[in-house]
Amino acid sequence: MNRELIVRSRPDSVDFALLKDGRLIELHKDENDHNFNVGDILVAKIRKPVPGLNAAFVDVGYEKDAFLHYHDLGPQLGSMLKFIKMVRSGKLRDYSLKNFPVENDIDKNGNIKDVVKPNQSMLVQIVKEPISTKGPRISSELSIAGRYLVMVPFSDRVSVSQKIPSKEEKDRLKRLVQSIKPKGFGVIIRTVAEGKKVAELDKDLENLMSKWTSMCKKLQQAPTPSKVLVELNRASSILRDVFNDTFTGIYVDDETLYTQIRDYVHEIAPEKESIVKYYTSNVPIFEKFGIERQIKTSFGRTASMSKGAYLVIEHTEALHVIDVNSGNRSNKARNQEDTALEVNLLAATEIARQLRLRDMGGIIVIDFIDMARPEHRKKLFNKLRDEMADDRAKHKILPPSKFGLVQITRQRVRPEVNIKTSEANPSGDGQEVEAPIMLIEKISYDLEQILKSGGRERSITLNAHPFIAAYLTKGFPSIRSKWYLEHKKWIKIQPRDAYTYLEYRFTDREGNPLE
Repeated sequence: MNRELIVRSRPDSVDFALLKDGRLIELHKDENDHNFNVGDILVAKIRKPVPGLNAAFVDVGYEKDAFLHYHDLGPQLGSMLKFIKMVRSGKLRDYSLKNFPVENDIDKNGNIKDVVKPNQSMLVQIVKEPISTKGPRISSELSIAGRYLVMVPFSDRVSVSQKIPSKEEKDRLKRLVQSIKPKGFGVIIRTVAEGKKVAELDKDLENLMSKWTSMCKKLQQAPTPSKVLVELNRASSILRDVFNDTFTGIYVDDETLYTQIRDYVHEIAPEKESIVKYYTSNVPIFEKFGIERQIKTSFGRTASMSKGAYLVIEHTEALHVIDVNSGNRSNKARNQEDTALEVNLLAATEIARQLRLRDMGGIIVIDFIDMARPEHRKKLFNKLRDEMADDRAKHKILPPSKFGLVQITRQRVRPEVNIKTSEANPSGDGQEVEAPIMLIEKISYDLEQILKSGGRERSITLNAHPFIAAYLTKGFPSIRSKWYLEHKKWIKIQPRDAYTYLEYRFTDREGNPLE
């Protein structure tokens, strides 16, 4: 398995594409005017506690107040509020917490009005970026993430990622971290720490302590509201969370970004520094790695899969709905139940990819093709769970219902990636239609099926709208030329003025339709 990170720089944003064996699985955009990133820590002011919601609205400097629920305050709220007050007043200059008197934990079933007051200053962390009409979602239970460890101030607990399967390894890591962690700080051991030595963990912990100290120094003079600790830029945070030994290349088309990423990789994995490459070709970087094509074919209302099957993805205010369709696929050698299972297993792989690619969050309902046999429903559930195992967002999957519906909840921390894949209809009727590249994917697939079913021995003509016909024959090599090189069969293309933009038909020499 090979992973590549492709970084494209633009004047107003930076795009990050994560490829797995050449297939696009994640797409991120870092906009220069984006002021709130998940992980940022700010000193903020309580605007108004709302006992009815058991929450408070907090001024973090955004046009909409941030939302802070009682359960997001964290049990050590009293200690944190006391620490802020002492630091900002200049009474506390030792930020290590080893001699800091810890307050009692707050009541986990308490009320917001009993623990926070209007105009009170406190440290908060962004856990969800502003989405739609909502302000940021915040927490006052702070955590500072490193490569292998996450440090939690005002705590002494050490916990290990559940994704590390070996109990022996969990125990080893826990013992190591217990021996090196500073007093007054809890630590969460991340999945990537598996197999690491104490020296690597200690270095990571030192970096986190350095961040904490730097943040506390800013806190004394920081206005309210303002940022006191900025999360890593998007490139570094992606590398921190997903970088591993399977990465074979990181390609960047901006020299400054290239230097930053190379230095960060040198810091976290010196032996991998050589895979960071500065891309200088005249061909746009996303074109070179086939990313533009994958974006066009992956972000529409429909998402095509192999063997003619496809997904229809709809969005509502409350949830996302995905419908699985077998399309024009038929397999006479098998019964309907086996065909449904095969299409559903294909769909499970593509759905897991789509959720990551679009960063879809909240409630997702999937209408798989009905299957009567319980063992098939169980196989589908296991397949979907395995495909989503690499998803970094927290999620929960419920088994298929009797109606074939699967419900998923997936953590939503950023706005969903939504890329427009339709274009103006050339007919000039004011409507929008699928981009040509999406239509070409469907035409190419149908041609392949015709050739497989015996059409190779016959003359084949593709009848299509003049614009589509021109798109297929223009340039060198044209798409038609590529068909010839791939299938060793010349396809005649006949423009048809009477056809609509999306209409096409394959026929033989006598004009009979080919299916």
